[in-house]
Amino acid sequence: QYQSLYGCFFTCCLYEYHFIAENKSWSEAQTYCREKYTDLAKVFDMTDMSRLRNSAQNQGEAWIGLNNTGGNRTWRWSLPGVEYIQNDSSWNLEGRTTRELPGNCGRKRYDNGDKKLADVSCDFTTWFICYDDNKTLHLIETFMNWTQAQSYCRYNHTDLASGLDQVDGEEMKALITTTFTAWVGLFRDSWRWSDGSDFSFRYWDMQLFNDEQTDKLILIKENKTWEKALNYCENNYKGLVSITNPEVQGLVQETAKDADSPYVWIGLSYRCTLGLWLWVSDYVVCYDKWATERKTEGCDMSAGVDRGGQHEWFSRRNNETYNFICSKQ
Repeated sequence: QYQSLYGCFFTCCLYEYHFIAENKSWSEAQTYCREKYTDLAKVFDMTDMSRLRNSAQNQGEAWIGLNNTGGNRTWRWSLPGVEYIQNDSSWNLEGRTTRELPGNCGRKRYDNGDKKLADVSCDFTTWFICYDDNKTLHLIETFMNWTQAQSYCRYNHTDLASGLDQVDGEEMKALITTTFTAWVGLFRDSWRWSDGSDFSFRYWDMQLFNDEQTDKLILIKENKTWEKALNYCENNYKGLVSITNPEVQGLVQETAKDADSPYVWIGLSYRCTLGLWLWVSDYVVCYDKWATERKTEGCDMSAGVDRGGQHEWFSRRNNETYNFICSKQ
């Protein structure tokens, strides 16, 4: 479990949240709360989140009772109070498309009678299904990653569709008018609450995650052709960066600001044999930020991100030389 170098504030819970303005490590905070209260705070739902914020009164960061055990990841439903019950017949592990990587979020695919779940990368962008307290389901035909979809559903409805009675129920079947893939509220992690309870509620600060991801990108301030930039990134890192969602676009924008060329190469090129734009990871383009009328298709074209302005994407000839951004992971 994580030990804070400088300590942090922490919060205890016995029907009420108590903000303790002392600097301690997580383990020290846990011991304190168990001795003087019940345990470190746990959060059941968005109402608890509001109460927790009010107890802190903007006094700073605070430990709560959620910690990563480092053990096996367990599947959970996003909607609080819905228990995940293993049902192997609901899964189709062979049902991923060629664009989907295995991962820790669950989506449902409707295609030629296939209505089963598959675990895919949470960064994948697709449609999603929201749930309302009045037991109404809503298919949102907007491409988002799993966390974005969860935030959208919680803000505009109640949560992502959760539980097999929602995911496999009659109302879900009524949504099916065509072939599609959609997120549902299924995820897995190895996080546990301090008191051993198995509540599935999570409300991550995605800005903090984005800050951590910044270390996954590196700007190479050398002007190279697209092919040489591609080879450099593959030989020294993971490869040229692929931008598959708005979060990665935001990271690329921040990284590109420091470039000393007008554009920076990214891992997107036009494949003549297929007649479409593809990422070096072979993903098709689901999310994009092309500049208006600046998308030119040609056998010798790849994409560069504008260093300034709106950091949009521009078609550039492969033999032009620019800085480039590599993915470290």
